[in-house]
Amino acid sequence: MNKSLLYVAAAAAVLWSASASAQFVDHDAVKCAPVPKEEMRPQMELQRKLTSEGWKVRQIKNFNGCYEVYGFDEKGQRAEAFFDPKTFVKVGQVKQPS
Repeated sequence: MNKSLLYVAAAAAVLWSASASAQFVDHDAVKCAPVPKEEMRPQMELQRKLTSEGWKVRQIKNFNGCYEVYGFDEKGQRAEAFFDPKTFVKVGQVKQPS
């Protein structure tokens, strides 16, 4: 297999795993691993990151160790998503009614 094909396959695997890791979740089932308070990044930093990605953030609050974000995602769809407070990795999103 040539190198460029390997890079394409690796990139596709990363994209697939990133989208698979942030599946729709039941709101009450979301839970992030405990993070010491001094290791939690500020909520405003998450808001700036999401805004730069096209989100319109209405509110961020703590829920079961995660940052819970209410607003509209980069596609303009209403969103309720959960992020790890240390890494800002999206750990899940509540499916919104159509």
